[in-house]
Amino acid sequence: MQRSNKDIWVGLFVLIGAAALLFLALQSANLLSLSFQKTYNVTARFQNIGGLKPQTAVRSAGVVVGRVESITFNDKTFQADVVLSLQSRYSFPKDSSLKILTSGLLGDQYIGVEPGADDRNLQAGDVVTDTQSAVVLENLISQFLFNSAADGAGGSGNAKPTNDDRKQ
Repeated sequence: MQRSNKDIWVGLFVLIGAAALLFLALQSANLLSLSFQKTYNVTARFQNIGGLKPQTAVRSAGVVVGRVESITFNDKTFQADVVLSLQSRYSFPKDSSLKILTSGLLGDQYIGVEPGADDRNLQAGDVVTDTQSAVVLENLISQFLFNSAADGAGGSGNAKPTNDDRKQ
C-alpha cells in the first residue's frame, strides 16, 4: 500500500487539532497555566479552604494576579497553609486580606485579595493571617435547618395561653 503526501498532511493536521483541543481543555479546567511572568510566593493561613484546589486563580478587582501554588495542612496551627504565586508586577500592602470566594452561586472557588493601606508591601515568603475562610454551603443549610427546627419546637407546645386565647 502506497502512502501519498495528502495522507501525511491529513495525519499532521489531525494531530495538531487534537493537541489544540487538549490544550484548551486543560486551560479551561485550570489544570494548565502557562505564564512566563516572574512571581513571588506568599503563604496564607485559612481555617477552612472548602473545595479550593491548586492552580486556582487569585484575583484582585476581578483581575487574575496569581495562582494557588500548593495547599498543605499545618499540624502546629491546625490550619491550611495555602502558598500563592503572585505575579511580580502586582504588589499588595502587608495588611491586605484574603478571602475564598465563589464565582456565582455554585461556581468555582478563587481567592480574592483586598488591598490594605500599609506603606510596606508583601514580600516573598511573607505569611498572611488576615483571611476569611470559604463559605461551605452544607454548613449554611444545616444551620438554617437547625434554627428553623429550634424555632418551630419552641413556639408550639410550650407557650402559655393568654387572656385573648381563653376568651375564644
